Amino acid sequence: MIESREGLRPTIVEVDQAAIRNNARRMKERFRDDVDLIAVVKANGYGHGSAIVAEAAIEAGASMIAVATGEEALQMRKRHQEIPILILGPVPVTFIPKAAKYRITLTIPSVDWLERAVETYRDEPITVHLKIDSGMHRIGVETIEDVKRVEFLMDQSAFSLEGAFTHFACADEMDDTMTAVQKERFETLVAALSERPRMLHAANSAAASLYEDVTYDAVRVGFHLYGIPVAPHVAAQLPFSLERALTVRTEVTRVSLLKKGESVSYGAKYVAPKDEWVATLPIGYADGLRRALTGQDVLIRGKRQPIIGTICMDQCLVRLDEPVSPGEPVILIGKSETSGEEVTVEEWANRLGTIPYEICTSLSPRMHRRVKQS
Repeated sequence: MIESREGLRPTIVEVDQAAIRNNARRMKERFRDDVDLIAVVKANGYGHGSAIVAEAAIEAGASMIAVATGEEALQMRKRHQEIPILILGPVPVTFIPKAAKYRITLTIPSVDWLERAVETYRDEPITVHLKIDSGMHRIGVETIEDVKRVEFLMDQSAFSLEGAFTHFACADEMDDTMTAVQKERFETLVAALSERPRMLHAANSAAASLYEDVTYDAVRVGFHLYGIPVAPHVAAQLPFSLERALTVRTEVTRVSLLKKGESVSYGAKYVAPKDEWVATLPIGYADGLRRALTGQDVLIRGKRQPIIGTICMDQCLVRLDEPVSPGEPVILIGKSETSGEEVTVEEWANRLGTIPYEICTSLSPRMHRRVKQS
């Protein structure tokens, strides 16, 4: 374990736990007191650092942590011994003994998975949630016959059905037609169960922000936990402003004067139109700074400065409007505390033709995650 980061690479992801706590508390306050908040920290906490995020969310009142894989669940259990952990995705049936040992709640992704699970596992009791496919067509049971088959198999197993859930395909879109269809399908299949599970959940960040009639017993909050709106019209419906938790930082490692006609980086694609100052930054596409982000601004001394030339695996170059010294702080994503200028995740996503989720989850684990000091 590294005791100090002194002398190590200055390229980091800084996470504001206070922002996460505030977002979680405010989301939870929107619902009835008996509605649980499930904090979704899959994909390394959407790139923010799952341990950092989970700690803040639990402090703010989250009563369950949700992840995507068995590996993520085991890592989370090492840090948090008591809180329920739900794996949202399918796991191999061979993982079931580990889930029982570490008290991890599993998802039933299909009837055939449950058939294999019942055949191979008959030991310690284990808690499960039934995934209902209401329209995404990824995993889950789709028919009343499936539901009845699940109940029949559960009666012969060591499994205990605690919950049932679904996932909305279009909750973040302005047209709510698909969400209404999925809600009806979900409730129809839940009604086919002989006994209602203790925990029904369907709302993700968007649905939890827009539709009160789908909060049921719990809501799964992911992106809004991190302070990033899933869509502008969704954020506009919230009675509070989300607080962004993410800042990507580095420092200038070298400054040089590029003469007119000289080029930089691979392919010599950028040629200086005049004499200009250039800074080298120790961040590249191996960190999640995609090559297509050439031209994207970073913040140095609170001002926007563009990335020039081909982005390398570990480094990139920035054109300066004035010389600075090595060690000068740089913000790639986040807000300058001096000028208020901000580079958002959405800005990167728009430039790359993708969504903010992909930007956050693509931030490389080799960038140290650090809690922002208040």
